[in-house]
Amino acid sequence: MRRLPAGLVTALLLLIPTVAATHAADRQLAHAVYFKLKDSAPAGRDALVAGCQKFLTGHEGTVYFAVGVLAEELKREVNVRDYDVALYLVFANKAAHDQYASHPRHMKFIEEFKSSWENVRVFDAYLAPAKLDTPR
Repeated sequence: MRRLPAGLVTALLLLIPTVAATHAADRQLAHAVYFKLKDSAPAGRDALVAGCQKFLTGHEGTVYFAVGVLAEELKREVNVRDYDVALYLVFANKAAHDQYASHPRHMKFIEEFKSSWENVRVFDAYLAPAKLDTPR
């Protein structure tokens, strides 16, 4: 069995973190935001949904956008129910997310609606592509 030179092995080991970071940066990024409103009346929920649609749609690199209100009728023990409005975006990659995060329309959304929020929770995750050939 042929052995690789020690210098080559060291170089390859140093490249692994870079390759892994690049791979993560190229993966789709899911951005889920849960808003708890100070006033959770339907009018407040509807206003926030409309604001999300106005300011947060159409950003470059967005693969998926959806916004909606808590499904009141789903009350299983596992359901988290301490929010009023849920926002879901999937970005092509981290760079698209970062561009969105600093975009003037995103900043305007925060400026206009922040005073109505009691709490905001953000969950960001890199997505693994589905294996379409998996048996069902």
